[in-house]
Amino acid sequence: MDAPQTLPPAATADVDDLAGLTPHQIVAELDKYIVGQDDAKRSVAIALRNRWRRLHADPALRDEITPANIILIGPTGVGKTEIARRLAKLTGAPFVKVEATKFTEVGYVGRDVESMIRDLVDLAVAQARDAQVERVQEPAKAQAEERLLDLLLPPSKPRVPAGLGFPMSTTAPEPEAPTEEDDLRQRTREKFRDRLRAGSLDDREVEIDVSLDRTTNLQMFGPMGLEEMGINLQEMLGGMGKKRQKRRVKVPEALELLAQEEAQKLIDGEAAKAEALLRVEQAGIVFVDEIDKVAGRQQAGGGSGPDVSREGVQRDLLPIVEGSTVMTKHGSVKTDHILFIASGAFHVSKPSDLIPELQGRFPIRVELQSLSEADFVQILTAPENALLKQYGALFGSEGVTLTFTDDAVRAIAQTAAQVNEEVENIGARRLHTILTTLLEDLLFEVPDGPHGDVIEITAADVEDKLAGVVKNRDLSQYIL
Repeated sequence: MDAPQTLPPAATADVDDLAGLTPHQIVAELDKYIVGQDDAKRSVAIALRNRWRRLHADPALRDEITPANIILIGPTGVGKTEIARRLAKLTGAPFVKVEATKFTEVGYVGRDVESMIRDLVDLAVAQARDAQVERVQEPAKAQAEERLLDLLLPPSKPRVPAGLGFPMSTTAPEPEAPTEEDDLRQRTREKFRDRLRAGSLDDREVEIDVSLDRTTNLQMFGPMGLEEMGINLQEMLGGMGKKRQKRRVKVPEALELLAQEEAQKLIDGEAAKAEALLRVEQAGIVFVDEIDKVAGRQQAGGGSGPDVSREGVQRDLLPIVEGSTVMTKHGSVKTDHILFIASGAFHVSKPSDLIPELQGRFPIRVELQSLSEADFVQILTAPENALLKQYGALFGSEGVTLTFTDDAVRAIAQTAAQVNEEVENIGARRLHTILTTLLEDLLFEVPDGPHGDVIEITAADVEDKLAGVVKNRDLSQYIL
């Protein structure tokens, strides 16, 4: 048996942030954005806390503790994707959402399942580089300021000592004492620095050299892409694609562009890659949506053989979820401790239609409930990103305050629940279509029409605008 791996500090950076977050606190954070679905929130909160527990467990058993992957079962629009996305945002962990239907079995045209890990690593590397850039902002701004001052006040030419320009002596020449001209130039430079920081030079233009990345985005298809062979075509062409171009820009923009260039010089790309690989292995989250679409359907009379487009994807997905090593352009990644959260409506198929090996790798199954009228009322008003708050912000940009009476909110919720029940249940997404239909005329007319500073939507307004649409089943299918 291999010796237990000792994780460097960088590997535990993400999950250490959860040291003060108990499952109750994690659920409380999710409650700010997601209404209901308490069972699903509890399951993901426990899974998240278990990551912190594993990294602080006995080193002899640390590598043996694998994550308990989760299947979220429920109709569309009830919060499955939002739970996973908010969970990743809460931890700062690398997170990628993929759709199972986009993958095909190896040997067929389409994306192979390992591409989800490569996408996760690309995202983690970008996050690590952004974090490094953030840490070097101060020195980068200082260097950019010096470069900008050189443009505003070019330095004097170096003075050549009297006599030969290239003395034969191998001893280093004595440094020249600063002259009165040097002192004057330095004082002038400091005055320019003060004016630059005060913003009095913002209207001036300077000419700077900026790099242009003209590399073409290339994507390879086939059973074995360039990434698996350790070849990154974009990096090979990077030197050919980057050129310098002179631009005349205002001083603030020049300072920002120069600071970006200086920050890129200060960061350590290899360290960012190493940190990203560790973060993916120890804290990565992959959300596999529509997994029910690749589940084999039971057919009457025993059915036929395995469906390549479904069972083949499951068998290719199995080693990734079980734990394997995936080669990426940034290095190899072990998937043993990546948390996989799958979701699906399972209207036609059921979780037991997945191949037994894959079922065993998703031991936790949580059924999400359909949203009720009371849930819709909460979704409209309670979350920090509630829909009514979003529309209020849109009207606020026009200088108009949009308000809804309590009766109007209940009428909207009742309409959403009714249409979901009679037409098709698309969950909270129904609220988007209803609010768009309800406010369409106002959104069109407010910029030009005199509507006053406050617009109040009442239950009567909701009834007048939506009653005819809801009663006409064919029309409601088309509009709502």
